[in-house]
Amino acid sequence: MAVTLAAVTLTRPTGVGAERVRRLLEPELATFAERHPRTRALYERAGASLLDGVPMNWMVKWAGPFPLFLESAAGAHATCADGHDYVDLCLGDTGAMAGHGPAPVVAAVERQLRRGITTMLPTADAAWVGEELARRFGLPSWQFTLTATDANRFSLRIARAITDRPLVAVHEYCYHGSVDETIAVLDGDPRDPFERRTTVARRGNLGPAIDPAQTTRVVPYNDLDALELALRDGQVAALLIEPALTNVGIVLPEPGYLEGVREITRRHGTILIHDETHTICAGPGGVTGAGGYEPDMLVIGKTIGGGIPVAAYGMTSDVAERTRAAVPWEDADVGGIGGTLAGYALSMAAARAALGEVLTVDAFERMMPLAERWEDGVNEAIGRHGAPWSVTRLGARAEYHFMPEPPHDGADQVAHADAELERLLHLWVMNRGVLMTPFHNMALMSPVTTATDVDRHTEAFDAALEALFD
Repeated sequence: MAVTLAAVTLTRPTGVGAERVRRLLEPELATFAERHPRTRALYERAGASLLDGVPMNWMVKWAGPFPLFLESAAGAHATCADGHDYVDLCLGDTGAMAGHGPAPVVAAVERQLRRGITTMLPTADAAWVGEELARRFGLPSWQFTLTATDANRFSLRIARAITDRPLVAVHEYCYHGSVDETIAVLDGDPRDPFERRTTVARRGNLGPAIDPAQTTRVVPYNDLDALELALRDGQVAALLIEPALTNVGIVLPEPGYLEGVREITRRHGTILIHDETHTICAGPGGVTGAGGYEPDMLVIGKTIGGGIPVAAYGMTSDVAERTRAAVPWEDADVGGIGGTLAGYALSMAAARAALGEVLTVDAFERMMPLAERWEDGVNEAIGRHGAPWSVTRLGARAEYHFMPEPPHDGADQVAHADAELERLLHLWVMNRGVLMTPFHNMALMSPVTTATDVDRHTEAFDAALEALFD
């Protein structure tokens, strides 16, 4: 099977010459290596048994000459194997948004460990978590998985089953985990009309099971006309979206965009699925709750377990009834949906503690001003040094972009990417005690992050820009 991969042409008007970036990167790499002899030894040891010396391949994207090996993490800080303390602004790429080892979650997990870890039977905690998710997101019926990838995958299967339609639609440069149908982009020049572009496998899509052009329609973010064209023939079962793009970089919806998405999907009978796994940073109910939106289904993962693997997907009463009708009782265990650890007792105990005692309204009211403080500090540094960059914030998460105005869509963000400059900035702040998400220039606040933590990044970032621009 021949699968077409997107060819991405990058323009990089970052205001920084490649030679200056390389010149500054070399001593930072040397400094990191000098300060981390034990980490280097662990990395070299791991190379004998782990592919590329890491337990998961994306860990090679950390900015140093080798990835950090951690000794411990607590609250909003982490300590590496060489004893250096770091302010953690990546927080497990949202998985530790509650902070590392929040006391209520640790206590709940310890209690449940003694009462049974997994039994294939529901617990009272599961009922409580379902009720809380319904309250936060406005959808009455819920199911649980271990990962948001599974929750997205199962939601798409349900949508195809109840609509009897073959295709799904996603935003270009979205992120929904390792769901095969979603790792796709549009081929051709972004300036070309949408109808002249085709769906292809995204660069980096490893061994796709099937050409995504056969399963998926990709539409640019913030483009209602393109969405209308993609759905009008009635072949798309579901539109799976992040209400704001995050994993390519934060791209916010333009005024009226999400309302338009809801109107178009409803008119064409397409199931609208909000994936709030990263956008939960917008508030206790994510973007959906903050804006009062009404998706047909919703996925949430990572965050709600306080570090214990758990995810969930919810649905309207209509979707729930149609799902029951599509899956006879005797076939409920063979539908391609489920897992023996999905909704297991330990994960439900963790989710109840995280949602009930950690990721509360009060917690978000502490987190969001810290993200504003981070945003203000980065903006002030950008202005002081004349960098042609911008900053975007979504609730408790913020990010800087190598472009003067925030991106309009995913392709806009990709066109202004600069991997070496990003690596320099991440390594620069890491050498000064701050961890940034390795995939992009994003910072996330937890309930226990402090103003001092934020200011440590601001000071390091300002010094980096002074070296780059002055």
